[in-house]
Amino acid sequence: MADIAVIVVSHNSASWLPECLTSLMERAGDVDVDLVVVDSGSTDATADVVAARDARLIRCDNHGFAYANNRGLETTNARWVLFLNPDTRTVSGSLADLVARAEGYPETGIFGVRQLDGAGALEPSMRRFPHPVRWFFEALGSERWPIRSSWLGERVLDPGPYEHPTRCDWTSGSAMLARADVVRQLGGMDESLFFYFEEPDLCLRARDAGWATMHLPSLTIVHYGGSLGSSVTLGGQMAYAQRQYMRKHMSRGAEILGTGALAMGYALRAVAGPRRPVSRRALLTVLGLRPGPFQRT
Repeated sequence: MADIAVIVVSHNSASWLPECLTSLMERAGDVDVDLVVVDSGSTDATADVVAARDARLIRCDNHGFAYANNRGLETTNARWVLFLNPDTRTVSGSLADLVARAEGYPETGIFGVRQLDGAGALEPSMRRFPHPVRWFFEALGSERWPIRSSWLGERVLDPGPYEHPTRCDWTSGSAMLARADVVRQLGGMDESLFFYFEEPDLCLRARDAGWATMHLPSLTIVHYGGSLGSSVTLGGQMAYAQRQYMRKHMSRGAEILGTGALAMGYALRAVAGPRRPVSRRALLTVLGLRPGPFQRT
């Protein structure tokens, strides 16, 4: 039994994998790692990149991020699992220290790590659960207001809590550590969520099962991400995942309010924002006028 399994899902991510896998293993420390790359319907050189490294390759059809992570989890008996995006680079800390410190919080099932963006700035990875009120204030640009309150938006923007262990509602899945048995107990990630909102869904179900979520800055990664900003397709997928989350976890009244808040935000950005095509596609999708780009029943 390995101490920790690291699951990296690759859908045509071969260009990212060498740095991702190499930097991670350089920061493993004194811990037994089961490194798993799930090739989710790739047509690039993902398999060749993995073959040149001490990692296992799992192949599956491209049925989404949650589906691929679950296929990887099924192949390992490790006590801990780190779900890691391929577009990442591990820059400080170690897996050994991360696991050792996580062991000290027996009531916590899911942990986030410290994340930086491609420019080296802190990437807010601690989040509050989605809520119509938060979506309403975010539509009004609350993240740019000089006074920020805990209920005005999902992202925790104050840099202070990122310097020490901090409880949060949910954490970004670009690097998310979990007790493997907890994820199995919950039935894995929700495979109906093709892409986006797997993390808040998993953390909410964990909370309802009695498990906390915590930010633990014992490992720091750079997450290069950011493709949503200019992708019309991913903008539509985000809006579709928001609809899925509301239908699963909110009352009918909250769903109506949430849809209205999201639609207002997308409409404002569709006429005045720098990414108007993305916002227009998301607006039509959140209103149910356009289907989600990727759907899995």
